[in-house]
Amino acid sequence: MAYVIGASCVDIMDQSCMEECPVDCIYEGERKLYINPVECIDCGACEVACPEQAITVDRTADPEFREDNRRFFTEPLPGRDSALGSPGGATPLGPVGVDTPMVSGL
Repeated sequence: MAYVIGASCVDIMDQSCMEECPVDCIYEGERKLYINPVECIDCGACEVACPEQAITVDRTADPEFREDNRRFFTEPLPGRDSALGSPGGATPLGPVGVDTPMVSGL
């Protein structure tokens, strides 16, 4: 079970969760953060650190945001030729600078 970042993160991106994540699996879009479900080790450190209470376990997350989080990693994002997949850590990649079409449309 991975974690999902929901609507209350859009345009906030406090990033406290990124500082607490021991495996660097939280990636930065333009307006929202995304948790890589393959890289997440389900420790819960991000959920506790989030002041916006935007993070929840995937099985209880809003289905729309759960699916959108998956798409961030498995489908090509606008302006990119291929999907991000599992790069092995957000820090070396840096900010992605683009969101999924769903988040961009909010």
